[in-house]
Parts: sequence; C-alpha cells; structure tokens
Amino acid sequence: MVNESDDDRLVAELVPHAALLTVLNLTGNVTSAARELGIPQPTASRRLAALGERLGAPVIEPAGRGVRLTRAGTLLAEAAERAVTALRQGVRQAREEIEPERGHVAIGFLHLLGRSLVPSLLRDFLAERPHARFSLVQGSRQTIVDQLTDGELDLALVAPPPDDPGLDAAILSEQELFVSAPSGHWIAGRAEVTMTELANEVFVMLEHGYGLRQITDEACAKAGFQPVVAFEGQESDTVRGLVAAGLGVAILPSFQPHPPAGVVEVPLHPRMTRSVGLVWPSGGRLTPAVTAFRDFVLAATPARAPQP
Repeated sequence: MVNESDDDRLVAELVPHAALLTVLNLTGNVTSAARELGIPQPTASRRLAALGERLGAPVIEPAGRGVRLTRAGTLLAEAAERAVTALRQGVRQAREEIEPERGHVAIGFLHLLGRSLVPSLLRDFLAERPHARFSLVQGSRQTIVDQLTDGELDLALVAPPPDDPGLDAAILSEQELFVSAPSGHWIAGRAEVTMTELANEVFVMLEHGYGLRQITDEACAKAGFQPVVAFEGQESDTVRGLVAAGLGVAILPSFQPHPPAGVVEVPLHPRMTRSVGLVWPSGGRLTPAVTAFRDFVLAATPARAPQP
C-alpha cells in the first residue's frame, strides 16, 4: 500500500528527472532528449529505467525507431512540465530581484499591433531601461491568451481583452472598425453602411480564434444573418489583399495612413469599435521587469480603463 511518505520520496526522486521527462515528451527520442539536456544517452536511459522501477510501471515504451511515454509517463511529464515552468519563473524572479534592470519580458500580441504600437512601446521603454530584454510572440487572440494562461508569456496585447477570472486587463484604446470593400463596390461612395445591408455580401475573414473574427460573426448574427465566407486568413494584410482583388468585403480597423490601392473603407452605422487591451495573470507575482513594462504601457496610454 502506497502512503503519503512514499509519494513524498518519489516526488523528491522525480525532481532531478523533470527536465528529462519534459523534453522527452516533446522529442519522443531518448538520444535527442539527452543531447538537448547535454547528458550522455546511456545516462538518460538509466534514469528513465530507474524512475519506472521506482514508480512500479514503465514510463516509456518502444514506438517505431523511437520511444513514447506510457500513460503513467505522460502524466508525470505533464506535471513535470508545469513544475519546470514554475521553477523557471522562480529563477527569473530571483535573478531580477538581484539585477532588475536586466530583466526579461515575454509579450504576445496580434499581428496588426506589431505594425506600430508594439515597436513604439519597446523603443520608448528601452530608452529608459536599455538592458531589458524581450521575447516577442505573434499569433491569434486565442493562441496568445492560451500561452499567457499557460505561463509561456508574461503579458499580452489583444483585442478584445478576454473575460477570464484568471487574468487581469486594462483597456488601452478603442479602435473604430470599418467595412473594407473593393474600390468598385457599390458601397464605395456611401458615407456609412449598416450590417444589415451586408447580408447578401461575400465576406473575407480572419480565421476562428482571432478577435476580429469573433466580432464580425457576432455583428452579423445581431443583424440577423450568417455570413457567406469565401476566404479565411491569418493576417489582416492578407485579408485586405483579398478584398482589393474583389473577392469579398471585410470588417477591419482603418489602415494608416490611408487604405491600400483598390480598397475603400466605409464607416458602419451604428459605429462599431473593438477594445485593445493589455492582459496579465492575476494573483501571481510579476517579475520586476514585467511589472515595470506593464506600468510603463499603462502610463503611456491615458485612455486606459481597468477591467474587473
């Protein structure tokens, strides 16, 4: 019968092998995992065998030319990955307590925000803290939020901010949305257009998981129709290119300083906007560098309004 003290001893034995299990879960190959960690392959194999013997069941099994984790091994690897992530954050916090000016910030953001907002924020922040380091990750709203929740990112710039009790957010700005249409389209000369008038149009959209896709789908549903989607893209510039080619209309923020050739932007009535927000994990202690950059961004955007 396994008691609590047995579990505690097993946990103590597992700690040195956490990184090995985590990497092996990704590579599926003991040799590759050993190389990644800088240890001999026989050493890695012995550690895995000893761990399985101590657990009472193998943690790996053959799979083709490689290996794969057993169900028990997978459960341990997933727990080890969470532990390694937490430990990595602890190491960062400890180092930045000693030398806060050389901290590291991992920030995720939407592709559209990488055109001007993110570069300008980084430029101005680094003028004050030139030794700070950044990791920049671009992706869909859902991907960025998931990475923030999983601890892979420190901060996120997304639109709209998620309604998640595990995350705190502050709205930085409100972006007006327009109907982007080919220059020869019937709405090109209009002063404004309603969503209802677009019911028979073909749409070009971002893929599911992007905030603009969610906003557009909800606006169409509110207007009483389900949009016909001809093409889906992962970047707003691609969507605008498809619009310019006459392949449909799209709901997008204004392109600055003016729309590209072949595209017109017509305001919606009633006016439609999206909120751009800065998001960070709630409850957890942010490192000094992350806290400094978060506070800098909030101070640099006076239109911000914290969300509950």
